[in-house]
Amino acid sequence: MTTETVRLDEFYADLARADLAPLWNITEQLLTPQPRPRAVPWLWPASVMRPLAERAIELVPVERGGERRVLSLVNPGLGGRPYAAGTLWGALQALGPHESAPAHRHTPGAIRFVLDGRGVFTTVDGDACDMRPGDLVLTPGWAWHDHTNTGDGPMFWFDGLDLPMIEALDGVFFEEFPALNQPHQERHNQSEDAYAESGPRTIAGRAERLDPRPSPLLVYRREDADAHLARLAGETGAAQVSIEYTNPRTGASVLPTLACHMHRLSGDGPAARQSGNQIFVVYRGRGHSVIDGRRFDWEPGDMFVVPSWVPVEHHSPDADLFSIDDSPVLRAIGIFRREAL
Repeated sequence: MTTETVRLDEFYADLARADLAPLWNITEQLLTPQPRPRAVPWLWPASVMRPLAERAIELVPVERGGERRVLSLVNPGLGGRPYAAGTLWGALQALGPHESAPAHRHTPGAIRFVLDGRGVFTTVDGDACDMRPGDLVLTPGWAWHDHTNTGDGPMFWFDGLDLPMIEALDGVFFEEFPALNQPHQERHNQSEDAYAESGPRTIAGRAERLDPRPSPLLVYRREDADAHLARLAGETGAAQVSIEYTNPRTGASVLPTLACHMHRLSGDGPAARQSGNQIFVVYRGRGHSVIDGRRFDWEPGDMFVVPSWVPVEHHSPDADLFSIDDSPVLRAIGIFRREAL
């Protein structure tokens, strides 16, 4: 070993002791030619999740401490972290008959997409929003929210949050409401009434505008999305048509960190990839998606993830897929890319 080699080894040892790293040795790890997400394409089948959620209703009470009865999607590529992708949380939440999940608030923003059940409402800052299958309900960051089931059966819905992103920014705050539940007005769905005559609640394709404020409309109904998708499919004849739920006041995505879409398939959809992560929820129909060359067959209630910059294409004779992604953040800082393949 030469004197020069010994000196270099000592230099690197001194750097490590000083908690320093030489960029010239790690440039290729940090500045990659394209995204290299740790999350992998994955699918969580409803045939597995739903029975487990039903068992959770029987075995696990909803009370202070646990706060929610939620089965989090754990991506195998993330080392056991309870996240579907590097920036997105996805989960199946269950609420039993005549139960109420305690009121709290947190800085991560959340959406609820209803899969099955009746008689539940989510109260957001005092506005009780009735939930029905296919509806989208928002709980913006730092808004008080709780869930109440007045029915005789359980309800199941998809939870989507920006929690991993907010955690990476060291910005997570959480607070319990002083009482078990927050008071709410006798008249439900006040935000829906207030914006009944406002701008469009969905748009074809993707939102272009940005808004740091969440949508003031808290609940988006299945029938509105269904009518828009039917019109688009009839006008274009395309095998896949997509809409984004939008802020009726500004036309931006519903939350400053999360975009929500519905996709209708009637054949073989186009292949594409985009920067940022996506979670898909099968609302209706059966089919399959090819993600990074791997085929995933799906049916109603299944959930699957498409990591950043991974090619994906969807195939079904007749299906609706709901999705969330982190594109508003990427667009806000000028790094969003989408590419047709």
